[in-house]
Amino acid sequence: MPTWLWPAVKLILPHVGNIVAAAKPAFTRKAGDPAEQAGVVQQQIAELQAAASQNAAHIKELAEQLRLTVAALEQGAVDTEKRMRRASTLSMSALVIAVLAAGLALYAATT
Repeated sequence: MPTWLWPAVKLILPHVGNIVAAAKPAFTRKAGDPAEQAGVVQQQIAELQAAASQNAAHIKELAEQLRLTVAALEQGAVDTEKRMRRASTLSMSALVIAVLAAGLALYAATT
């Protein structure tokens, strides 16, 4: 294992228990009685369906946010490209003027 990874592992290791506890499903657990298990299974199915529909809603929301972000990035890229063209044109104009000024100064110095 690379030596740079050890400090990260040492920082994360104390929090692994909390992470696992938070990531555990909070669904209803099966009871020991077989007669009650049918009701518990139905409750678990309902909980899973509710969680799946919530996930679908969150995914749709994230997809919309991603679409808006990509559109903003594309617009920013177009604006930046226009600015770069303008800056390039300005710098080329400045270069031409500088070369003409240097030529004129050289001509004036020699005459």
